[in-house]
Amino acid sequence: MAVFRMYTGDDGHSHIEDQTVSSHPDLTTEQPTAHIAFRELAAGAFMDWHNAPRRQYVIILSGQMEIGLNDGTLRRFNPGDAILASDLTGSGHTTKSAGTGPALVGVVPLAE
Repeated sequence: MAVFRMYTGDDGHSHIEDQTVSSHPDLTTEQPTAHIAFRELAAGAFMDWHNAPRRQYVIILSGQMEIGLNDGTLRRFNPGDAILASDLTGSGHTTKSAGTGPALVGVVPLAE
């Protein structure tokens, strides 16, 4: 399990930062959330360039997800990984259900 933050950099492009509890102790504090929703993406499902609709955690429950960035980087995420999607502006990212089966994710928007 790992925690990541996806954000818009000063260059207007999405970036992914690896985070650890030791380097980001704020991860251990409670964060107000709006709700939780579960989504299943069929194997191979692809979402072209888009931004996160709001600040939200995406937690991979099963399967694999792949995020594509403007610089050509592809990052693969596995069960137990959590991504804080906060790239609300800029060029955005792509999302793909990777692997041989569907990906099941929990989406937890942060309260505004």
